[in-house]
Amino acid sequence: MLFWLKEEMASQELTRRLATVTTHVDEIMQQEIRPLLAVDIIEQLHRQFAILSGGRGKDGAPIITFPEFVGFKHISDEDFLNVMTYLTSVPSMEAAGIGFVIIIDRRRDKWSSIKASLTRIAVAFPGNLQLIFILRPSRFIQRTITDIGIKYYRDEFKMKVPIVMLNSVSDLQGYIDKSQLTEDLGGTLDYRHSQWINHRTAIENFALTLKTTAQMLQAFGARLAMTELPRGVPSTEELLNSHTRQRDKLQDELKLLGKQGATLLSCIQEPATKDPIHKLSANQLENVATMERLLVQLDETEKAFSHFWSKHYLKLNQWLQLQHFEHNFCEVKLALDCLLAEQTEFTTIGDSVMHVEQLLKKHRTLEGKGQEPLEKARLLAIIGDQLIQSHHYAADSIRPKCVELRHLCDDFINENKKKYDILGKSLELHRQLDKVSQWCEAGIYLLASQAVDKCQSREGVEVALNDIEAFLHTAKDNQLPNPKEFYNQFELILTPNIKAKAQKVLQKLSDVQEIFHKRQMSLMKLAARQTRPVQPVAPHPESSPKWVSPKSSQPSTLAPLQKTPEEPYAETYLNSLVKEDDKTKFEGKNEEILESTHDGENPGQEQLDRPENLSPSRCLLRDLLETEEAYIKEMKSIIDGYITPMDYIWLKHLIPDVLQNNKDFLFGNIRELYEFHNRTFLKELEKCTENPELLPRCFLQKKEDLQIYFKYHKNLPRAKAIWQECQDCAYFGVCQRQLDHKLPLFKYLREPSQRLTKYQMLLKGLLDSESPEDLDIDPGDLEGGSAKIGPMRTKDSTFLAELQQALAVMEELIKSCELAVDLAAVTGCPDDIRELGKLLMRGSFSVWTVHKERYKMKDFIRFKPSQRQIYLFERGIVFCKIRMEPSDQGLSPHYSFKKSIKLMTLSIHQLERGSNRKFEIANRNGLEKYILQAASKEIRDCWFSEISKLLMEQQNNNKDVYEDENNGRQISPKCCSSRARVSMETADDCEGAEDMEKESALGLSGLFQLDDSYETCSAKSVPDTGERIQGDKGGDDAMVA
Repeated sequence: MLFWLKEEMASQELTRRLATVTTHVDEIMQQEIRPLLAVDIIEQLHRQFAILSGGRGKDGAPIITFPEFVGFKHISDEDFLNVMTYLTSVPSMEAAGIGFVIIIDRRRDKWSSIKASLTRIAVAFPGNLQLIFILRPSRFIQRTITDIGIKYYRDEFKMKVPIVMLNSVSDLQGYIDKSQLTEDLGGTLDYRHSQWINHRTAIENFALTLKTTAQMLQAFGARLAMTELPRGVPSTEELLNSHTRQRDKLQDELKLLGKQGATLLSCIQEPATKDPIHKLSANQLENVATMERLLVQLDETEKAFSHFWSKHYLKLNQWLQLQHFEHNFCEVKLALDCLLAEQTEFTTIGDSVMHVEQLLKKHRTLEGKGQEPLEKARLLAIIGDQLIQSHHYAADSIRPKCVELRHLCDDFINENKKKYDILGKSLELHRQLDKVSQWCEAGIYLLASQAVDKCQSREGVEVALNDIEAFLHTAKDNQLPNPKEFYNQFELILTPNIKAKAQKVLQKLSDVQEIFHKRQMSLMKLAARQTRPVQPVAPHPESSPKWVSPKSSQPSTLAPLQKTPEEPYAETYLNSLVKEDDKTKFEGKNEEILESTHDGENPGQEQLDRPENLSPSRCLLRDLLETEEAYIKEMKSIIDGYITPMDYIWLKHLIPDVLQNNKDFLFGNIRELYEFHNRTFLKELEKCTENPELLPRCFLQKKEDLQIYFKYHKNLPRAKAIWQECQDCAYFGVCQRQLDHKLPLFKYLREPSQRLTKYQMLLKGLLDSESPEDLDIDPGDLEGGSAKIGPMRTKDSTFLAELQQALAVMEELIKSCELAVDLAAVTGCPDDIRELGKLLMRGSFSVWTVHKERYKMKDFIRFKPSQRQIYLFERGIVFCKIRMEPSDQGLSPHYSFKKSIKLMTLSIHQLERGSNRKFEIANRNGLEKYILQAASKEIRDCWFSEISKLLMEQQNNNKDVYEDENNGRQISPKCCSSRARVSMETADDCEGAEDMEKESALGLSGLFQLDDSYETCSAKSVPDTGERIQGDKGGDDAMVA
């Protein structure tokens, strides 16, 4: 409120100061005495019947001269009065108060003219007269008449001032100094009547402009003071810019007016400037004084307006700053509130090391996401402090917002630090639990690896005891926790689930330590006992224990171990450890019995859940959920059974260096696949149980997340190469037997590929199963268009559209994965290969390179063709060199990138002579063309037809573009030149090639079949001609992308 009061006071002060300027200008120009301006009587002044030469009498009285003027008697009384009024108002008030001296020059005139002049002066002279000098007529008769007339008519003139009759100019100089008389009166005063008029006109115009400008600034200030301030940053900025533009315009006018005044002043002072000896006349000095006083008023006007503008601009600027601050405050506060809300959602502390690390990664992501809002909040708080320090009028409103911003920042940082501390404790907890589990499993494996036959001798017993002592010593090195200290350390973060897991692990630790103690006691007794040798007997396979993966929260029973050269027999002594498992199994069976009993009470529900009572869509969804859970379990078994044991010290000797160094490439990002499906995708699928219509949306929403399959398949060829090199190592055999897997590892590594085809088949099945009967719609209603089922039909059409989109997404993903698998085997492939679009066909060709101009073979005469692997994409062709390299299965083909040609520069035509398996392609921008020979005429025809179809599609697209650019005028594109003679074959010509492609399909469904023949199949047996994905039995073939 105080600020607006100050603004109003500034406007009032501007009005007062500018009104004072206007009054002073009127006083300077004596507008109250003389309302006339020179421009109003410019014609009368130019007639020069009376002049104010600027001369002064001895006492400083201004001199008005009436020079000889023939038509003086014809001057009207009004004109005479106006000129006299104007001339008497020009001198200063002080000079005019002394009185005027009038010189009437009638040396060449008559007495009648003198009489008329005196009569008019006596009647109409507005000023104070001091003395009148009359220069008599020079002719004798007129002089005599004048003397007589003066004596006779003196009383008639009613002059209260003396009239002095002079015979000559020399007599006049006795009364008035020569320097105060003009040249026509014998003086030296430099007077130019036209220049005097110009100066007076310019001074009066300047004064009038100054007065008008002051009044305009006064009105402008009042208008600005009454302006209502808008809400919103753009409106305030526009208002500020508008006022600033108006102010700049007025400021420019003031500056221009100041320049004009300075120029006029310099013009008046020009004689004295050019000649320092020259002295300015009284008129010139008064003009200088007038201009200086006017310039002072102009300066006062500028100062008054600048002072007001500074106040007004401060008001607008502070209002704009407040608008900016409040706008940014709302944005930053909303961002911080979202961050805090997102932060509060992280309530879990993780149930495993991997889960905690993922949570920490999410927290780091959230922290990184919050850096920008936090920085903005801090910066905004600093800006608020600066506004407060600059005495902003809204400081009381800004201060609490700054405090709130800092509190929000502190809350986010403190909460984030608290979360980090809790997750750090949780990570330490789970690492210790995993360390205990690994130590227990290592102990179990150590006990199981101690052969019974070797413990029948004293030396064997001592070795076993030493191994046990050394292993128990590792407990001190690993600093395994004491249960009491463990609970005290992690008491604050022990949730019921984690507490149960910790109790289980610590109980397992206690049990294993007890087992080691019993084993030590047994071995000591055995060492002390002197008995006869005992025939060693191998333990029964069923009694052999299994080691469990460190990541597993439940210890699983161990698969039977078979004797191998690198794996000792396991012994049958761990009965005490199995007691807890038996108890758990017994409790699990009791729960199953109770569940079966509970289910028996609802036979109707059980009948509803039977497959024969479910709709096709629900059957497919049920199958999807069951296979999804099995798929997740298989990936977990790979992680726990193959990846995790690689870090076990006691298994290092079974892992070759090649496998140890390339384990990340062997398994790829299977952990990422597992985490995505276990934590995200399975939960989304379970939400679709009651509402199958949500299933397509699930695939569409997770489209970007499913791209992790592309990364997996890109690594798959390298994983296969590592597997082929290391598949015979003992480590894989041990892991496979521990997991009870019937198939080798790489069969399971192909499972993600089969999972994608499973999704594809499921979505196709859902699309085929959606019929009116499934949606409870009467087919008659479909024909008749019942109005009652309008909403249901709309919902059905939306579901079908989403289902088709989901199927397209999955097919596109499968194609991209196949492209990743296919191109991963090509060395030297450029990164921008994906810009060529989908991969449509591929095959092996014999290629001749021919020079265009001379039609000669490249390298002079080269009749032997080159073998090339050729890939056909949507927008180009890629040539790869084939080289056969030895492998475990003999010679296998390997490909290296040679060149690529874009379809927009490609031409194709059949050869008129020669083999019917050949056709020719050329790069229109190059000097070479290529003759390609396929393995059969059918393959040639199929490739020629596919390339021709692509070129025709490109021609149509280009034609549309040219028609748009030329307002319907068709232009033939370059790709349809006479040299690119495209021959379109019939569909019958390609039937044989399509059958070959179907037989040799190498899509995800064919590439990752779990048949044993794949392992022994040579790379040479894989056909290379254009490959497609074959879906279900009745489905269409999808091109490899």
